[in-house]
Amino acid sequence: MNRKSTFLFLALAFAFFTMRAQVNLQGFYDFGRKHVTTTLEMFKGDNWGSTFFFVDIDYNYRNDRKLAVAPSGAYLEFARCLNFWQNTKAEGVNLHLEFDAGLGIFKTPLLDNCGYPINNAFLGGLNYCWHNSDYRYVLNFEVLYKYIFDVKTILPMQLTFVWTCKDIFKVKGLQFSGFVDCWWQNQQFTAKDGKITDTKCVILSEPQIWYSVGQWFHCENLNIGGEVELSYNFANAGFRCNPCVGLKWVF
Repeated sequence: MNRKSTFLFLALAFAFFTMRAQVNLQGFYDFGRKHVTTTLEMFKGDNWGSTFFFVDIDYNYRNDRKLAVAPSGAYLEFARCLNFWQNTKAEGVNLHLEFDAGLGIFKTPLLDNCGYPINNAFLGGLNYCWHNSDYRYVLNFEVLYKYIFDVKTILPMQLTFVWTCKDIFKVKGLQFSGFVDCWWQNQQFTAKDGKITDTKCVILSEPQIWYSVGQWFHCENLNIGGEVELSYNFANAGFRCNPCVGLKWVF
């Protein structure tokens, strides 16, 4: 398949998902790390459950003049919830399957194009979804087994809490959403047998707030807002707080 055919295929596939699913594209400027990140996000429910994915791309690969000239990293999460008992008393309980992976690239004073992987991870377990009658408030709690390739851990588990609150404070178009991930991952090994000596709890959260500014000029697709990236023990660091400002287009 040549480049033009590939582009056409991707455009048609994107248009298909856009018509049949909830799709949005977010763009952020990260004041802490001083670079731009885009997020393509999709959610779609069906008779067998729901599908969700997002792709983050960082734009922070810098040339010798310290100018950001190319993407520096990408991260994917793809999740499928299975629910064959919809419209029953247990409809809020779902089987959850998920795949995560990513990569990055950077330059150093001595070496060009150094890279790092974000190891493949498979997750599986249960989640419980609650919502009010008009779906303005949606809360989701997940208890998952987490297997990270080539990473040992004493407690291979992840807890996730996701929320969406629309028209908060009775302001039309004002939305508060986000997630909290909590998992356990090794930080250090012994030299002889690879035994884990220090397994730490890792916490990652990204609360977001959006306002549909486009509603004032007949374009409700356009939102302004931002997020705060909060982490603890993530990437072998302590506590970090990175505020971001952004735009979101809802297709």
